[in-house]
Amino acid sequence: MKVTIVYDNTAFKKELKADWGFSALVEAKGKMILFDTGARGSILLSNMAQLGIDPREITDVFISHAHFDHTGGLSTFLDQKNDVKLWVPVSLRGVKKLGEVVEIERARKLYEGIYSTGELEGIEQSLCIETHKGIVVVVGCSHPRMTHILEAALHLGKVYGIIGGLHGNRPESLKGLELICATHCTQYKDEIASLYPGKYIEGGAGRVIEI
Repeated sequence: MKVTIVYDNTAFKKELKADWGFSALVEAKGKMILFDTGARGSILLSNMAQLGIDPREITDVFISHAHFDHTGGLSTFLDQKNDVKLWVPVSLRGVKKLGEVVEIERARKLYEGIYSTGELEGIEQSLCIETHKGIVVVVGCSHPRMTHILEAALHLGKVYGIIGGLHGNRPESLKGLELICATHCTQYKDEIASLYPGKYIEGGAGRVIEI
């Protein structure tokens, strides 16, 4: 499994543009999944180009929730590649039917070893990937309680790590994880880094995590 952060509030690589929002490319099980699309399509495509990511190679787009900083780049991306499978939470409205759109309400398998938690607390779904170290959860903002997200992921097996925005969830809620990459809207980033020094990875556009 490989995760490349494409869009984030900060830039890990100085040649990339930072902007409020989140997107990441998840490569796993033979699929290339664009997780969220940031706020601005121009920045999304620019950062993808700088990272050598060809939109034509993307197989799926997974939208965590309907907020603009996660969906704003979607139409621009679909202008480049519209024959993708689009996995969206049921609360997301107005998606152009350019590709195959799958609305997700409850937990389900997307592909072998790739799952959605389902739309938790009526706002957000997360992506779960099976790895040899355990389940890795990719999150957009973690608007649902972290206990709720991790409980949903635990149905699939031991949870190894989490990557993405952690919003206002307290650092203590991440206890037991072996990998924590906090991005985007995380309010307690410094406290998380201090509490889990051997497990924390700084995010930012251009950061690559391989498991």
